[in-house]
Amino acid sequence: MTNKLVLGLLAAAAVAAPAAAQNRLPAAVVAVVDTGRIYAECTACRAALTQLQGQVTALQQRQQALAGPIQTEQQAIEAAVNALPAAQRQNPPAALQQRVQRWQQSQQTANQELQGLQTRLQSTQEHVRQQIDARLGPIINQVMTTRGANIAVDTQATLARANGVDITTDVLTALNTQVPSVSVTPLPQSQQPAQQRPTGR
Repeated sequence: MTNKLVLGLLAAAAVAAPAAAQNRLPAAVVAVVDTGRIYAECTACRAALTQLQGQVTALQQRQQALAGPIQTEQQAIEAAVNALPAAQRQNPPAALQQRVQRWQQSQQTANQELQGLQTRLQSTQEHVRQQIDARLGPIINQVMTTRGANIAVDTQATLARANGVDITTDVLTALNTQVPSVSVTPLPQSQQPAQQRPTGR
């Protein structure tokens, strides 16, 4: 009885061993990618950055153009208020009050315009990033597999690495070939964040 039990256990172990071997994970072969270099050097990235910088400059110029008249009018209103007798400064004439209201309205309109331009710029930046990311992931997987690795990590996540595990140049070459340019436009309407509606008073 004892011999049969031992033989049975040995047979079961022999069957289980191959199954356990099949479930073992393969040895990790790690490749590293410098995504910072890719975003700084890829052809599409550089072209998009040039256009984005132009949009930033245009936004700054528009901000200055709007701010000039508003600041000038503010100074003029302050001078008009200071010219009033002290007793009238708390309750200026109706014409001056209307002038203040028009100035406040122009300031609000300018702020709304600038906020819209800023939102558009941020949406454009996000759209550029999404287009590059959508192609970069599959390219990294392709290069990683071709080079015989099964894990890819960013260089910023590594403390030390051996020479020969960096696949950044291969990834960059493939990205430049497959994605020579991207659309430097805001996100499609369906991907735009919902705008908050002003609450009624």
